[in-house]
Amino acid sequence: MAKVLMQGNEACVEGAIAAGLKFYAGYPITPSTEIAEGCAKRLPQVGGHFVQMEDELASMAAIIGASATGAKSMTATSGPGFSLKQENIGYACLAEVPCVIVDVQRCGPSTGLPTSPSQGDYMQARWGTHGDHPVIAISPATVTESYMLAIRAFNLSEKYRTPVIFLMDEIVGHMREGIDIPSPDEIEIINRREAGNLGAYKFAYRVPEGKISLGLKPFGEGSRYNMTGLMHDYAGFPDNSPEDAAELMNRIMDKINDHLDDILDTEEYLLDDAEYAVVCFGGTTRAVRDAVDEARASGIKVGMWRPKTVWPFPEEDLRKLKDRLKGILMVEHNYGQMLLEVQRCVEGKIPVKFIGRIDGTVIPPSEILDKIKEMNA
Repeated sequence: MAKVLMQGNEACVEGAIAAGLKFYAGYPITPSTEIAEGCAKRLPQVGGHFVQMEDELASMAAIIGASATGAKSMTATSGPGFSLKQENIGYACLAEVPCVIVDVQRCGPSTGLPTSPSQGDYMQARWGTHGDHPVIAISPATVTESYMLAIRAFNLSEKYRTPVIFLMDEIVGHMREGIDIPSPDEIEIINRREAGNLGAYKFAYRVPEGKISLGLKPFGEGSRYNMTGLMHDYAGFPDNSPEDAAELMNRIMDKINDHLDDILDTEEYLLDDAEYAVVCFGGTTRAVRDAVDEARASGIKVGMWRPKTVWPFPEEDLRKLKDRLKGILMVEHNYGQMLLEVQRCVEGKIPVKFIGRIDGTVIPPSEILDKIKEMNA
């Protein structure tokens, strides 16, 4: 284990490489540019490839193509570029192409405040592409998590054969702190399953057990099959049957929903005897933790609940909490996006207060503490 000083964006690169990243395609955009820079430097050193694409649409298409050849692939962007990637993200969902999309959120909409913090892409991470589709989105709160959860993003992508969104934000991406880099033998790495050459292309999307396909043999290795954004049969060829479309869509949704115990990850802080909870994610976490500590010092029983897996939303965990809490405070750098999920989960049983910020500045612990005291009054 090695102790190093590292930026969040740099840790994302190193975690991705530790997970087996071999191909990166992207276009520089603030505040994610350090990820492109890091991949340009590091990937050639580990036998990988970096390509600067002409735009974000092409970047997403490129990592889909690279993944189809068997390479673990990643792209990174910020809000405007994330919007441009959405159509091809939907393609990857339906074609079941493993890949990781990093979004280092910034204040928007449009060009907005390119160097300022925001968490305004939370809903876009779930609903950005059209149609119903499976989604896994992970949000780190520290530089250490930027490293470790980047590895987890790749593991989940390979295991469930789906795109995974790594939802960072400017605060975490540009934060620097000392982290312990684990040795390779301390890290679990999940690699892609391959069905092997079954002698016929018609078995490309065969699912003999569970809801996860066996895995497509990499392009160029002797097994023929079709890959399409249309509803398709087991060979990947277009299929207009409503029954087959329903079977396909239910399967790709269920392969996520049936494995929530494995996918969901949350953090609870001082919640054992708490009467109030502050909910947050990503870059707001440090300010919330400080406010909770100060509130505890003044005698207020409050704790913090934070989803690390932000989609699917860990709603059952939150529902269990609501039965013993007097109230919840939601803190996020947007106009109230995760707030809607929290309100849905508590079903009006307890009050949900809100602190949001959309002016490009950070929410200080003092503001959160004042709101906690107001709730406890």
